[in-house]
Amino acid sequence: MGGTEAQYVKVAFDTNWVAPLGPNVDGFEADIATYLDKEAEIHAAALTSGTAALHLALRILNVGKDDVVMVQSFTFCGTTNPVSYQGAELVFIDSETDTWNMCPIALKEALEAYKDKPVKAIMPVHLYGMPAKMDALQHLADLYNVPIIEDAAEALGSTYKSQKCGTFGLMAALSFNGNKIITTSGGGALVSKHKQSIDQARFLATQARDNAPHYQHSQIGYNYRMSNIVAGIGRGQMEVLDERVTQRRANNKRYSAFFAGVDGVKFQTEANADYFSNYWLTAIIIDPAKTGGISREDVRLALDAENIESRPLWKPMHMQPVYEGTAFFGSGVCEQLFEQGLCLPSGSNLTETEFERIFIALGKLFKKQF
Repeated sequence: MGGTEAQYVKVAFDTNWVAPLGPNVDGFEADIATYLDKEAEIHAAALTSGTAALHLALRILNVGKDDVVMVQSFTFCGTTNPVSYQGAELVFIDSETDTWNMCPIALKEALEAYKDKPVKAIMPVHLYGMPAKMDALQHLADLYNVPIIEDAAEALGSTYKSQKCGTFGLMAALSFNGNKIITTSGGGALVSKHKQSIDQARFLATQARDNAPHYQHSQIGYNYRMSNIVAGIGRGQMEVLDERVTQRRANNKRYSAFFAGVDGVKFQTEANADYFSNYWLTAIIIDPAKTGGISREDVRLALDAENIESRPLWKPMHMQPVYEGTAFFGSGVCEQLFEQGLCLPSGSNLTETEFERIFIALGKLFKKQF
């Protein structure tokens, strides 16, 4: 917490605004929109989760049964589940090696293969805060006339060519889950340059209640609206977002310095000056052929033995039992990333003592002095 969150929450209690509407909700949406685009071209709807945001985006695009949505395979199920909610067909796209995000070459292959089918959306993910190759992806989206929905859940504060992630696609999802770079404890937002889409999202998120003095519904809606209390936490968190980005990037720099000169350890890193990652998580791949046999699992277990949590990278969605048999386009880059990849401890509040514990444990394994 940054320190001011309790003040916003107190105002919500003092004024008895505890419903899924109120001054904090309006203020939080304005804060998000201003942060993403100071020219006020972005609109935001505060919701219960990033998953809800993606679901509403698909609803707004009228995605349904027999439609196709092309999704980055290397991601969390929060990206893919909303497609299944709508009964649409998932087509999974591999990663490329520069950013670990959606591969334009594999996407083009998939779009060509499905050119005679109703492809309703392309959903790239800015994985661990690293921006995807949005120029190349948008070029293909325009060429095949398919809108992009960005999953920017992990990338608040990241930019590509100085443009904020979440502002490239027709719509984009943000997440404020407890582990994100800023948090409302649980929450998300749908953002778009198109006010009509955000107005529709708010309508659908409040049970699609028609404008009538009684409860009347002409569409199926959802209970997806963020509460005024939760939004108060978000308002306080927005005040320290840039500080959180600085802290996460500092974490990444410390790990990079530690592993300098260690063969077989490679970071997810900015390919060039076009990319600015919030480094929400610092992620590495470990090649046992170059580390003298030390594997991803050896590192994870060595940290775990010291009560230090680390996690394998996402298991690609096309490898998940629930999506067995789903179409996949690519050469298996994301499979190798999963096999060799690890997310290191990356919290914004890591202390010097905690870094010492981490580096001592890693030093023993890699025989490097700390």
